[in-house]
Amino acid sequence: TALRDDQVEEPEDLDDQDASSISPAEEITLPPGAGGDEVAEDALLLPWDRFSAWLHCICVVGFDLELGQAVEVRQAEGQLGHTKLTRAENKTSICYLSFPDSNSGCLGDTQFCFRFRQGSNRKSSLGCFLETTDRDAPPCLKQGHYYGYVYFRQVRDKSLKRGYFQKSLVLISKLPYVTFFHSLLKIMAPEYFEKQEPCLEAACNDIDRWPTPLPGRILTLPIMGVVIKVRIPTCYDKPGTSQLVQSSDSLVSIVLPTIHEVDLFRCFYPVFFHIQMLWELVLLGEALVVMAPSPAESSDTVLALVSCISPLRYCTDFRPYFTIHDSEFKEYTTRTQAPPSVILGVTNPFFAKTLQHWPHIIRIGDMKQTGEMAKQMKVKKLKNLKTLDSKPGVYTAYKPYLNKDEEIIKQLQKGVQQKRPSAAQNAILRRYFLELTQSFIIPLERYVASLMPLQKSISPWKSPPQLRPFNQQDFMKTLEKAGPQLTSRLKGDWIGLYRHFLKSSNFDGWFRNRRREMTQKLEALHLEALCEEDLEQRIQKHTEVETVDLVLKLKDKLSQAEREQLPVRTGTLGKLKAHIEAVIQALPEDLQGILHKPSSP
Repeated sequence: TALRDDQVEEPEDLDDQDASSISPAEEITLPPGAGGDEVAEDALLLPWDRFSAWLHCICVVGFDLELGQAVEVRQAEGQLGHTKLTRAENKTSICYLSFPDSNSGCLGDTQFCFRFRQGSNRKSSLGCFLETTDRDAPPCLKQGHYYGYVYFRQVRDKSLKRGYFQKSLVLISKLPYVTFFHSLLKIMAPEYFEKQEPCLEAACNDIDRWPTPLPGRILTLPIMGVVIKVRIPTCYDKPGTSQLVQSSDSLVSIVLPTIHEVDLFRCFYPVFFHIQMLWELVLLGEALVVMAPSPAESSDTVLALVSCISPLRYCTDFRPYFTIHDSEFKEYTTRTQAPPSVILGVTNPFFAKTLQHWPHIIRIGDMKQTGEMAKQMKVKKLKNLKTLDSKPGVYTAYKPYLNKDEEIIKQLQKGVQQKRPSAAQNAILRRYFLELTQSFIIPLERYVASLMPLQKSISPWKSPPQLRPFNQQDFMKTLEKAGPQLTSRLKGDWIGLYRHFLKSSNFDGWFRNRRREMTQKLEALHLEALCEEDLEQRIQKHTEVETVDLVLKLKDKLSQAEREQLPVRTGTLGKLKAHIEAVIQALPEDLQGILHKPSSP
């Protein structure tokens, strides 16, 4: 049911609700081919769990002459007992972020997105599903923030006091599937503006019948009489390969080649000549602000910047559209400390003054004027940036570490002259960034892999060996023979770039992730070594106390393996369970009874 703002209470926590109002888990079977046979979680979902696997809620934000922007309708959130988003500051943020700044002058329909911090939600019946989704997702699709996907309409209407109809349909989700949700809004929003709330209810019911978006699945998703076909990417996909899912099915209306990638060429077009320097700034986690004429251009540019270092994950905060009403406004604009390692997209002229102390500012002109080739723009000094009316360009004192790659500029310029399709230009630029990032990251991957202890040092009766620590000097020495020069034609100060990168939050996030993966691999190898031992023979030399201690330790190992989903060989956990059971059977009956009791959480 739709919830109007004047009657909405905060959604109660699940624990506070009358137990009779919560639907019991119901058996839901997936249609054939949707991947249901392999995913047990889908059968255990509560009503509205499927909806909340995709969306947190749907909001309609209108303009009230007395209140300003206000949430008029919230759809489905009231039905989701296990999510709680509507804290007052989030509500205010959503209202302001859902409308372009008044200076943007966005007439007609505009689409953009924003991003905000996620509060601590209680565990839900979705907990297990969300963990699985996150574990198998590519680095750029890991969850951590809420996203707001906006379809804003502003048209003249003399019957209204302001003379304009202004309204936004907003999808709030934890999933960073930008392309998918913008495509979804293109279907939903025009229908909503014509038919109002009943069609939103119908859309929510459609979405609550969708299979959950587990990585690797190819899904057909019906919505308002249209069928969208998508593939959810995984961390095992080969970077740079197309995720297009061809369809000969006449029932499928839209096939999306990607659910999250933006058109890099279109987004970078206004700062075309600086793409390599921008790649370095993003790689190093430098504080960047994008000043654009509209939220559509600011959000597109920020998302393009973040994705240009893919498959490396951008590990700090980024805000595709940021306003003065944002809860982090003071934190991010203070002059008492250095600007934070974030990328902000802004449109309000006020920011030209507030953020003029930031070290790197990208000023974007109107992207619609892309008929002629972008002019060669020099990097400008920051003191030249007085207002948002300043000329487009990059304002920074940064000196790139690598020499400029003229080849890619010429290739793309030639494409513009020959009217090469935008999709082809985008593919060329995405491949260029991918190869540049891989050339940079491969030497790090190779060095970090050498920190792994040898397999022969793993003994089942000792703790798993530790990884050797990362030593910057040792790593730098490896670059002489096995550096990026093996895969990249670019010359320049690669060593300086690595030194700077090793101090950045992107390196910290990348290395933490690699270290966790390698530690889990060691735990898995240790577990496999234990399973190869003849435990029943070994316990013959043990006292009862030692045998009980061994059972408890093995049970701990088993629960850790299941909890962390360690990368063990198929059948290992079954083998370990059989070993534990055999050891327990060798003990007296009273001890067997105690050890068979499930351990308390």
